[in-house]
Amino acid sequence: MIPMKKLLSLKVFVLSATLLLGILNASARSLDGQLIYNSVEKDGVKVGQTVYKMNGTLLTNYMQYNYKYDEKKRMIESELLKWNANKENWEKDLKVTYFYEGKTITTHYYKWNEKKQSYILDPEMTVTMDNIN
Repeated sequence: MIPMKKLLSLKVFVLSATLLLGILNASARSLDGQLIYNSVEKDGVKVGQTVYKMNGTLLTNYMQYNYKYDEKKRMIESELLKWNANKENWEKDLKVTYFYEGKTITTHYYKWNEKKQSYILDPEMTVTMDNIN
């Protein structure tokens, strides 16, 4: 039997993941066939990915992902940057960190705060769950 606290954490994680995937899928569907992905690998792991959007016959910057790993090649951070066409630069948007302790994984979600020039933790999106692998 799963303890109530872990069951609640699992439900929050599933809900959070479902919402995030739903938003990303809806965005991707509206651009279906217009996105081109260019991944960067180092030492056998994906460390980055740039997403380009078809703009007529041109490819334009759209999103960029950066990934960090620990010595066991487990992802410890993923960062999402969005392209600002007006400023012609990448702007920070979202960061997710992963902490591993035994079979437990804790995920923290951060949103970029332009005024403070730093990522701000969204405590409602912090999820701890047991890794079933």
